[in-house]
Amino acid sequence: MSWLVLVISGVLEAVWATAMGKSEGFSRLGPSAVFAVALIASMAGLAYAMRDLPTGTAYAVWVGIGATLTVVYAMLTGEESASLVKVLCIVAVVGGVIGLKSAG
Repeated sequence: MSWLVLVISGVLEAVWATAMGKSEGFSRLGPSAVFAVALIASMAGLAYAMRDLPTGTAYAVWVGIGATLTVVYAMLTGEESASLVKVLCIVAVVGGVIGLKSAG
């Protein structure tokens, strides 16, 4: 259960990071509200997962999922350029997350 909650929390990290970027310095209400709700839920899920999982592993997986989804979303929407090097680096992050899950 802790791993499932951790993955969902990682997805929510990508949501709040994207919403923060779209909030224009918290001057737009909608994205600012999405940011706040997703941030609280993401942190609560991370804290829950850390009751059963090692802190370092849980945090690395959470960040890896959030960072990967954030940059993939930005590339798919055209907000960030895509390149072979970026894609390979994302694959490396995903591989690291899978490795941490497999080892733990």
